[in-house]
Amino acid sequence: MTFQHIAVVGAGAWGVALANAITRAGRAVLLACRDGAGADLLLSRRESPRLPGLRIDERVGIAPVGAAVGRYDAILLTVPSQELRAAACAIAPELARGTPVIACAKGIERGTHRFMTEVIAESAPGALPAILSGPSFAADVGRGLPAAVTLATRDEATAAALAHALGSAAFRPYHSTDVRGVEIGGAAKNVLAIAAGIVTGRGLGASAAAALVTRGFAELFRFGRAYGARPETLTGLSGLGDLILTCSSAQSRNYSFGLALGRGNPAPAGAKLAEGVFTAPVLLEMATEQGIDMPIAGAVVAILSGRASVDEATETLLTRPFRAEG
Repeated sequence: MTFQHIAVVGAGAWGVALANAITRAGRAVLLACRDGAGADLLLSRRESPRLPGLRIDERVGIAPVGAAVGRYDAILLTVPSQELRAAACAIAPELARGTPVIACAKGIERGTHRFMTEVIAESAPGALPAILSGPSFAADVGRGLPAAVTLATRDEATAAALAHALGSAAFRPYHSTDVRGVEIGGAAKNVLAIAAGIVTGRGLGASAAAALVTRGFAELFRFGRAYGARPETLTGLSGLGDLILTCSSAQSRNYSFGLALGRGNPAPAGAKLAEGVFTAPVLLEMATEQGIDMPIAGAVVAILSGRASVDEATETLLTRPFRAEG
């Protein structure tokens, strides 16, 4: 399990960043675009419109998704969560049995309530599903700035081998077998980042922002435990670590989206890529099914659906009965 040849399917910001990072780790990398025109553009410019000013490493191969992808030792799917099923189905016929297919999206599929590795298992039955998540912005990773993430799959030896293959001094994957915990941390923190952006955009102050992140993490933790996540995963890079990052920087699409909502401004460019917008109602539905109290997630859903204004949702949270912390 040396994983010398890695394919990255999806040539958005995260795909380009990971292709650069894995190439620097000494692996042979193919960046597979989902359309031919996109591949031609990247080949001619060696730069993604999603990451202007960042040069795609000359050693990165670029091509449309095709049969060649199936010959790679491991495949990263760097597409949005709601498009992951289509991407997995597209590569499924070409996969050798047991090939690790690593989801790099942070979300839960609408309608089915499936986590990303479950989508891979259903769409590409011969694959070994895995998940990569953690506190990392594409611009940082693409430029070689230090970042640490979590890579999880059910088989510990494979998880360790993949982390070794993808990792370098600057890009440090920690391996885990807690697949569900890594998935939940990445999905839930996006919803909470929207809430954090709203708090800042509304000018509610640093104290309110700190309270929001802390109580939001309590919601994430309750949800994770109910769905089988380990506490150490939820308090690690892919849980608390990612929550801290995305609730404190306008580089986060979800935080920026919430910031615009809080200020009463139109959604910023790239808002359709804010995964939390799609995950929020699914997260709340799943929480309700398990009887999990998630008032902050509920407030985000109420705002997004138009059932409550920002001020109304804020008032609802602030007038909840006092209770013991936990």
